Amino acid sequence: MHDIRSIRDDPDAFDRGLARRGLEPLAAELLRLDERRRALVTELQAGQARRNEASKAIGAAKAQKDEATAQALMAEVAALKERLPALEAEERQVGETLEARLAAIPNLPLDDVPEGADENDNALVHEGGTRPTFGFEPREHDAIGPALGLDFETGALLSGSRFTFLRGAAARLHRALGQFMLDTLTRDHGYEEAVVPLLVRDEAVFGTGQLPKFAEDLFRTTDGRWLIPTAEVSLTNVVREQILAGEALPLRFASLSPCFRSEAGAAGRDTRGYIRQHQFEKVEMVSITVPEASDAEHERMTACAEDILTRLGLAFRRMKLCTGDMGFSAARTYDLEVWLPGQARYREISSCSTCTDFQARRMNARYRPEGEKGTRFVHTLNGSGLAVGRTLVAVLENYQQEDGSVAVPEALQPYLGRRNRLEPAR
Repeated sequence: MHDIRSIRDDPDAFDRGLARRGLEPLAAELLRLDERRRALVTELQAGQARRNEASKAIGAAKAQKDEATAQALMAEVAALKERLPALEAEERQVGETLEARLAAIPNLPLDDVPEGADENDNALVHEGGTRPTFGFEPREHDAIGPALGLDFETGALLSGSRFTFLRGAAARLHRALGQFMLDTLTRDHGYEEAVVPLLVRDEAVFGTGQLPKFAEDLFRTTDGRWLIPTAEVSLTNVVREQILAGEALPLRFASLSPCFRSEAGAAGRDTRGYIRQHQFEKVEMVSITVPEASDAEHERMTACAEDILTRLGLAFRRMKLCTGDMGFSAARTYDLEVWLPGQARYREISSCSTCTDFQARRMNARYRPEGEKGTRFVHTLNGSGLAVGRTLVAVLENYQQEDGSVAVPEALQPYLGRRNRLEPAR
């Protein structure tokens, strides 16, 4: 959510930020609504004050037996009582229109975000790890996985497209990956483990920016709750409508949870395999911090996700997303892309974003700096550490053997009974 006061202070800067997002100028329209709302508030306050004043004067006029003045005052009060509800309704309508317009505008990009239209304009920051070499033609995960228990047919039979049933070795590998990620983040990187609600109210999804604009990307229950598309929603809203002590920040949370997405905007993309699912698991990181520390926290969070990839021995690269490829709530985003030898290309496996105070304003989440009376909005950050299904895909493709087996990365072996290889079903 944007602060109308900052738009008043520098409307040109606001429109320049929108232009970098590929959007038309909106400051003039927003300021017209704001000016009308403020004028209505002033008129209402003046009318209410005059009504109270005139009501008191009626008694004084009657006490002095000045019936003409009393009748004039009574007529004025009656007119005000008729006028004020209409003013209140108009003020409410204009205020709601302004709030709705502000709520539909994405966050503005930070100055260091590269300009561009789409993923082709993202900037390479650095690469990590070494791509594996093979003495055979590497296969894609949907060719390797079925013999290990990645059961696409049963998933489709039970639930339709973009659902997969995992059994046997694939199920154990999936569980091992999630536990390894969560252990690494909580044990070695200071995140507090959380188990979150998977069903949330409108206010929570609004707070992180999925509502109102992206309702079609979500699943809704018959009682009006929403299935979370990511644990970011539950974790970030932990601080909604709170005033935190500045010295208690940063807060860092990590959660392994199911995620549910309709993939409404992904028709025709990744329709086979395990890359894009309606239901999947992900380890999510969320940080709540003071504004001065949010840039450093963004680097730290992304480095934590990179550490997991490094421990798994997977080659990856960090990309800084351009203005045209960032999500709605993000002010800057790093994507981590893992190398998939079967596809011979990099694919996104983690997205780490700083949202500055954009989500905090929607949630009314603030902190009080030590020694100060006033409050400020916190900064929120979120990132994947990592998407479990996509990491499973990466392990299958990078550790595949010619005989159809898959070597187990050393970091995962303690979670798999010290097994160093997953054998296909015979």
